[in-house]
Amino acid sequence: MRAGFRIALGAARGNVFGMVLLQGARLALLGLVIGLFAALAATRFLTSFLYGVRPTDPLTFAVVAALLVAVALLACYLPARRATRVDPLIALRYE
Repeated sequence: MRAGFRIALGAARGNVFGMVLLQGARLALLGLVIGLFAALAATRFLTSFLYGVRPTDPLTFAVVAALLVAVALLACYLPARRATRVDPLIALRYE
């Protein structure tokens, strides 16, 4: 409901949309960095399962990272869009 308060106080709906999307993107990038370090640490154990690709193949890491970021941003899009449609009066009454 924080988006409703911001809209009630005069924030533009585009700013609220960007704020919600940015919060999701920050979490996605944090998870991506942690996952990247975990994947690099696990390559020694996964070498026997990989055929035809090096354990630290930069192209594979880049494609998977880009795909995960795209999915995370898509998953943040719907809540961000819904946050812009919150009625400010209902948000203020709720609290």
